[in-house]
Amino acid sequence: MSPISTPAIMLRRVEYGDYDLIITFFSLYRGKISLIAKSAKKSTKRFSGILEPFSVLQLVYSVSRRKGLPVLQEASLIKPFSNIRLDIKKMAYAGYMAELINEWVEEKVEQASTYALFQYALEALDQSDMHEDALSILFQMRFMGLSGFRPNLNYCSLCRTRTENIHQQQIVFDLTKGGLVCDKCLSAASKQISLSKGTIKQLLWVERGDLRKATRIRFSSLALQEGLAFLEAFVPFHLGKEPRSLQFLKQLRK
Repeated sequence: MSPISTPAIMLRRVEYGDYDLIITFFSLYRGKISLIAKSAKKSTKRFSGILEPFSVLQLVYSVSRRKGLPVLQEASLIKPFSNIRLDIKKMAYAGYMAELINEWVEEKVEQASTYALFQYALEALDQSDMHEDALSILFQMRFMGLSGFRPNLNYCSLCRTRTENIHQQQIVFDLTKGGLVCDKCLSAASKQISLSKGTIKQLLWVERGDLRKATRIRFSSLALQEGLAFLEAFVPFHLGKEPRSLQFLKQLRK
């Protein structure tokens, strides 16, 4: 078959045998793909040391008619995002984003909006355009929306009272219901997180509109604290497990 070319962001790589690498990419045109880079560890000339996590590359790969992974033929560097790999905290945040995509996104399904979100988040992280915690909140809110699991922050999940019409300033989010629950509808249940109205307003703001405008938001310290606690419970709840990268990130914060 004819070679396939696409921009792609490297998610992870695994050593295969003595010289080869199996690399998972999130590509613009083909979604998540796993390719084998033959002799990548042996040859310094062929890929010139560009197969690094979170780099944006232009890939050329071939698919065999036989069973087996597609073969990476060529790769050229578009954006290295090298500042991320110089900072362990930035690496942790980028690793969490990459693991979410790797775990959640289907193989070989084009998801251009998610690709654009991931590349933009990596660029903002690399250039320190936004506080890491705020950027993580923005990424998670938008990623969950694109994945079809947008949290309901607009009204009570049971009585449909709009958030602005709920009298209490702290409102419970019930993970099992996927949304807010006002005091009148609240019952004893597990998996509940409290969010202030100010935090809810900022979470709703960053999930909408232009990405560049969203990165200009200035979260209050309370919104950062509550937003991270909420999303880092909400996302693993729907994923069905806590990502290892998130465990590492929490350890770093301590």
